[in-house]
Amino acid sequence: MTDQDTPSPDTPPAPTHTPDPISFEELIRGREAEIAKLLREQDYLNVLTPLQQELVKLQQWVITNKRKILVIFEGRDAAGKGGTIKRFTEFLSPRICRVVALEKPTDIEKTQWYFQRYLTHLPHGGEIVFFDRSWYNRPGVERVMGFCTPEQVEEFHRQLPCIERMLTESGMHLIKFWFSVERTSQEKRFASRETDPLKVWKLSPVDQEALDHWDHYSLARDDMLRLTNFPEAPWTVIRSDSKKLARINSIRYLLNRFDYDHKDPSLLTLDPGIVLTVDDEIGRP
Repeated sequence: MTDQDTPSPDTPPAPTHTPDPISFEELIRGREAEIAKLLREQDYLNVLTPLQQELVKLQQWVITNKRKILVIFEGRDAAGKGGTIKRFTEFLSPRICRVVALEKPTDIEKTQWYFQRYLTHLPHGGEIVFFDRSWYNRPGVERVMGFCTPEQVEEFHRQLPCIERMLTESGMHLIKFWFSVERTSQEKRFASRETDPLKVWKLSPVDQEALDHWDHYSLARDDMLRLTNFPEAPWTVIRSDSKKLARINSIRYLLNRFDYDHKDPSLLTLDPGIVLTVDDEIGRP
């Protein structure tokens, strides 16, 4: 390179292309779905958070008045029971609110009276207990999967009315939720569990067989709901294809059951398309 070709130190740099300023609309273009999801999540939290504050009020009322509350969650696999329980308990004291999710019976428990292992977990005065599945395993998954005999199911239905009647007569508040989910929703949730590393632990061999036994589960559900919908301990059906609506309405239902201090009824209107009766559920595919 000659001196003539060497750029002078005072020579300005070659011009470069400066992009036009990006507008806000251009910035978010292509992210509409993501932003819409965030806005929906904020709307959901705007409804959920005041309800969780009401649950804190209920907790204080339970403590002060030594009340005993047992909340049973039942439903098909992947119906949203566990996620709903988490929203119930998120801001409650673990010393006051317990979640009971029992493993399959041990060899010793198999020799005991069927209800024995559940009754040891009942709430005492000043406590709320959430059963993530319960003694209703027997007329449900155990019946469908052949883990018990027809005679054992019959024995369950003979004994259960007396047990739940005694619980309520002792002053226990017994609330029973059946979470109802469509087959397509269950399929999508199972598929998500297979690929999501945060959910894969939820998928069990029994869960994977659930779709194959869909019709059998429907028949067992109908029999169970019909035979165990007692006046003192009725079932409340929650449509849970939308997990968020199911969570919101089950919390509202529970809060509506109690006359706790400083209750805000304006927050507790139930959605009739989400909260159903046993008659609405029996016979559905």
